[in-house]
Amino acid sequence: MANHLSAKKRIRQSNARRLQNRYYARTTRNAVRQLRATTEKDQATEMLPKVTAMLDKLAKKNIIHKNKAGNLKSKLTKYVNAL
Repeated sequence: MANHLSAKKRIRQSNARRLQNRYYARTTRNAVRQLRATTEKDQATEMLPKVTAMLDKLAKKNIIHKNKAGNLKSKLTKYVNAL
């Protein structure tokens, strides 16, 4: 167990950040699933920029790796273009 005040504060901060990161990652994963489940071109074209922005933000904050974000964006773009 942590003895110093700064270590206790660090534990509190990391737990709060962990919860925020999990929330944003889960929200983005759900958005990606919804986009993949969409069969209408118009709706998918409208959703793609929003999902892309979410992935970019996760990569910027190091919640997911930048290459993973790039791979997901590429696959989603291919899917939308194929509709």
